[in-house]
Amino acid sequence: MTAQSWIGKRLASLRTARQRIGDEGEQQALLHLQQAGLRLILRNFLCKGGEIDLIMQDGDSLVFVEVRKRASAQFGGALASVTPTKQKRMVHAAQVYLQKIHPTPPCRFDVVAIQDGEIVWLQNVITA
Repeated sequence: MTAQSWIGKRLASLRTARQRIGDEGEQQALLHLQQAGLRLILRNFLCKGGEIDLIMQDGDSLVFVEVRKRASAQFGGALASVTPTKQKRMVHAAQVYLQKIHPTPPCRFDVVAIQDGEIVWLQNVITA
């Protein structure tokens, strides 16, 4: 086992159960979007004040994807968890990411909600 693979396994073991569920949801969403023809650009883009789970390419458009996974609809479910505050953080992170890209491509914000084993993909959900 290489040092790098050992470190990766060790870091994975330190993640909480909630984080592992989130990772699983992101992987399900990624596979779903790839089957629909989107191409992965970047996972888990983080910046001060925001994050984006998946950045994908759909034709000429750059797609910023928020993934939400919930076991049930209790407390509003997966879609309801994308609050206005979360949306603002996504827009901020997208703006930070886009500062590195010239010219800026057409963009959209999508949400993939996974609940009770069902995947719901909503496109162009945030108007920035």
